[in-house]
Amino acid sequence: MSPKAKARLSGALYLATIVGGIVAQAFIGDRLVVTGDAAATARNILANPMLIRVAYAIFMIEMACQTAMTAVMYDLLMPVDRSLARTAAVFGYVGCGIKAMARLFFYAPLFVLGGASYLSAFDARQLEALAYLLIRINAQGTQIALVFFGVSTLLTGYLMFRATFLPRVLGVLSLIGGAAWLAFIYPPLGNTLFLPIVLFALIGCAVTIGWLLVRGVDEKRWYEMAATSSASIGAN
Repeated sequence: MSPKAKARLSGALYLATIVGGIVAQAFIGDRLVVTGDAAATARNILANPMLIRVAYAIFMIEMACQTAMTAVMYDLLMPVDRSLARTAAVFGYVGCGIKAMARLFFYAPLFVLGGASYLSAFDARQLEALAYLLIRINAQGTQIALVFFGVSTLLTGYLMFRATFLPRVLGVLSLIGGAAWLAFIYPPLGNTLFLPIVLFALIGCAVTIGWLLVRGVDEKRWYEMAATSSASIGAN
């Protein structure tokens, strides 16, 4: 696969990741969860079990696309600095793993509220509270994943800034976006700044995705950096 094809593939995977996350979270998940109201949330889940299943499936597709995108971006940015590209990929993979595991807690309320005989030891209010707790754990797990994505995005932004085959503005946008996601190291701060963080992140993602899909990379410069990188490794 040529460098330009890799760039366009990473752009397509990036787009699928963003669209999948927005659809599953904003248009399905957030509409079922009533903040601070376990009973209302439980009623919404019981009334729309298929929506929970659909959202969970989209979340899994999102994570598959993000994992694949991380691998392709490592391949694309490896000529800039192999060690940093590998480190960025590792942080990205860890974030994907944490987020995928967190989504189990999004799906788990279907079991809690499903009326199984082994749950008869709990009354209705306890089951509603437990289901809401699982939803909250899902949200907290996602925030933990954002910290790892923040580090990965910072490193990726630095690599893009140094790359001669991509415009530096893409690196700057990634550096700022990655730093913003690190606000979730302290969740209250991240939650307070959530809206501006997401808005800026979406703008940066849109610019990066558009460039990767339409322009890709400057292949001549990519091969030049790859040759320099290989020569440097050989010399060492």
